[in-house]
Amino acid sequence: MTSSDDGGYVHDPATFDADADGEGGADGPAAAGPDEEPAHPSTADREFDWRGWTLVGVLIVAFLVAPTAIYLVPPGAEGYRFALLILPLAPAVLLAITAVWATTRP
Repeated sequence: MTSSDDGGYVHDPATFDADADGEGGADGPAAAGPDEEPAHPSTADREFDWRGWTLVGVLIVAFLVAPTAIYLVPPGAEGYRFALLILPLAPAVLLAITAVWATTRP
């Protein structure tokens, strides 16, 4: 019994090589040919623009403003539990979301 007569899926690499005519399939754009080298990441047009400065601002809030606010709230104060639970959590979530947004380019 061979793999071609069992009625199941048989992978044929030649079929996929024949489809490499430059069009991107469901997996994305076609890869570079054997003679072509892919583009180097340093050639990409990346600048430290307003996205970067937004990330720096969120970093300042997460690493300076929130810990200072936690430090300044005395243990006997009304908002002490809020300071210990929410003040570290909110900047951490904001930092995670902003970092992904700032580093993802359209």
